Amino acid sequence: MGATAREEPGSGAPSCPQNPQGIFSLPTALASNARSQCCESSGRQGEEGASSSQGEDASQVMQDELLNDKLDKLLPFLLQKYQKKEQVTMEEILRVMDPGYRAYLPLIFRLLCKCMYLTFGIDMREVAAPGHTYELVPILGLTYNGILDNEVQISAKADLLILILSTIIIKGNSLSEGDLRDLLSNRQELGEREYVIEDPWKFITEDLVREGYLVYQQVPNSDPVCYEFLWGPRAHAETTQMKVLTHMFSLDRTDLRSYPHVCKQPPRKKNDKLRARKGKDE
Repeated sequence: MGATAREEPGSGAPSCPQNPQGIFSLPTALASNARSQCCESSGRQGEEGASSSQGEDASQVMQDELLNDKLDKLLPFLLQKYQKKEQVTMEEILRVMDPGYRAYLPLIFRLLCKCMYLTFGIDMREVAAPGHTYELVPILGLTYNGILDNEVQISAKADLLILILSTIIIKGNSLSEGDLRDLLSNRQELGEREYVIEDPWKFITEDLVREGYLVYQQVPNSDPVCYEFLWGPRAHAETTQMKVLTHMFSLDRTDLRSYPHVCKQPPRKKNDKLRARKGKDE
């Protein structure tokens, strides 16, 4: 069945459940990983009223590992549904995660909604209550086609893309190569090992550039020569700067007015594209 997914103005709050707080607060938490923050919420839920006994601690660790394992299976499945513009049913979700874990379905589904929103900017909305059918609504508008197709580290890669697009805006529509390397270094220090991309520089300079999400070019008239990153034509086509910033700041309840230079700057889509073409011609 084809989905009726539609792009929503702004990010808004996901219909299920409310946004967890403490994500992407600039400048420090901006380097944190949305997936790791999402998965930490499962641990916090299990800590409520928990005993300090070693037996229960071990049980909590096993539950967290189980939840992470099921999320690792479900996120690629839902992303494929989103890219094909298909709806998804609760029955399909249960089949992917294993019917033997039906008792965990309510908890896993809540975490799944959070992770889809935090990591990909996609809202899961119920469209047929009796049949438990959901549409995958693009909040950011990013399709991720071509960069997440192999199902390897898709959460970390999507998170890194949004991080870079956001930082480019904050930095005045361009991000120096040195600043990006510093950002990646801070991200590796803050993130958990399993959520760090094996070769982030290759992913950025090859995959994201090839797919048109980023432009990587020499800074015009720079001496000594230096390089910068800009939004690519595909990023401009799929989303807007305000949508990316609104989504990012809403996760931490940060007021956009805290960054007046971002709010006041005029749209620069055409200027950025001309600048990118000029850099390639030089």
